[in-house]
Amino acid sequence: MTILTSPGERTGTSAGNVLALPGISLGYFMVLLDMTVLSVAEPDLAGSLHTSIAGLQWVTTAYTVVFGALLLSGGAVADRYGAHRVFRAAVAVFGLGSLLSALAPTLGVLIALRAVLGVAGAACVPASMAMIARLYPVPTERTRAVAVWAAVSGAAVAAGPIIGGVLVDLAGWRAIFLVNVPIALLVLALTAGAAVRCPRGDRRIDWIAQLAACAVLALLTDALVAAGARSWAHAAGSGAATVLAAVVFVLLERRSAAPVLDRALLRGCGVQAGLVAGAAVNFTLNGCLFVLPLLLQQERHLSAVASGLAFLPLTLPFVLNPPVTGRLVARFGPRPPILAGMTLLTAGGLALGWTVSAGGGYGWLSGGLLLTGSGVSFVLPALVSAIINVAPEGTAGAAGGVLNAARQAGATLGVAVMGGFVGADTVSGSVYALSLAALVCLAAGGWFALRGR
Repeated sequence: MTILTSPGERTGTSAGNVLALPGISLGYFMVLLDMTVLSVAEPDLAGSLHTSIAGLQWVTTAYTVVFGALLLSGGAVADRYGAHRVFRAAVAVFGLGSLLSALAPTLGVLIALRAVLGVAGAACVPASMAMIARLYPVPTERTRAVAVWAAVSGAAVAAGPIIGGVLVDLAGWRAIFLVNVPIALLVLALTAGAAVRCPRGDRRIDWIAQLAACAVLALLTDALVAAGARSWAHAAGSGAATVLAAVVFVLLERRSAAPVLDRALLRGCGVQAGLVAGAAVNFTLNGCLFVLPLLLQQERHLSAVASGLAFLPLTLPFVLNPPVTGRLVARFGPRPPILAGMTLLTAGGLALGWTVSAGGGYGWLSGGLLLTGSGVSFVLPALVSAIINVAPEGTAGAAGGVLNAARQAGATLGVAVMGGFVGADTVSGSVYALSLAALVCLAAGGWFALRGR
């Protein structure tokens, strides 16, 4: 691949880059916003479509199942077909899928459309990174551009519950999907220039193995959701199917000329411990974003916008802490911030569980949320550095893709498992769910302490 670096063409000062970088960043914002904006809309959606906790779990996990599994091949797709083509197609599908989601007449249609959005999100994120690399070949300029791109993720997580709350209170749950339509149109307009064009490649993609990976995560999620609903026969059937799909996936991977998972990468003990830590973080974060809005609105009778504002102690650290984490990683390496963050996450889960159990006021709840949000903001930026540091030479891109996939798998399992506790009793179920999140983070942090060097 040839990269032009002459003045005014592929440098950070070109007019095309000035428009393209905000467009690429907004595309990432849209994808991440869709993962958090739905949280405060759960009670309104459940009442409108007459669904159970299991139905709400599938509305959330249909997105993360597909998103997480397809991230494993997202980078290869961008390289094969041209990152700018993949990115723009994904943004267009995301905008159209969001519009159709707002018009969904039934729960089944909405779940199917959420899966489509997951496909678009998985194509969008790796392609956006490839476009930034193309736009900014000079390392110092690329570092600044990636910082802008990454900062958008914190803004999306922080803004999601508040934006969702305002829209739900004004116009109901359907409005949270309509907000993506103008964003998608703006992204397409900003990335229409020649500066973002990327060449096609010849990377091979094993689509059958990739579909098998999706099937494993989807069936496992179905088994956990069914178990949470006390549908034991359904859970047993899906569990058996999960094992069968996993066996098929392993056999396909062993015979594949283009495996979905890099075996040399996964053999490193440090990589395995890092992936488990990343999954545990998103298990806790997404599980909390599913469970706590139900508690705040159904038991404490907060409005949707008040619930969104209540999450600020959780989400603001995502915006404020990454520069601090970056300096800590530069000075001490990634290990201390990761261990500190996992400790904060454990303490946050325990504090939240105790507060809900004791009926504590918002002051106590905000303390638990702040501990949890601070833990996430310490772990995730440092974890990227840790994974890349221990990955075999030449596998940094694959390592980043596997880490993101592990995080989304953790998010899926967090909603499926933690959401299953709140079906019968929101208060006691929330206590069990939040305590489980603390135990998961404690175990993952302990394993990283032992094996994450």
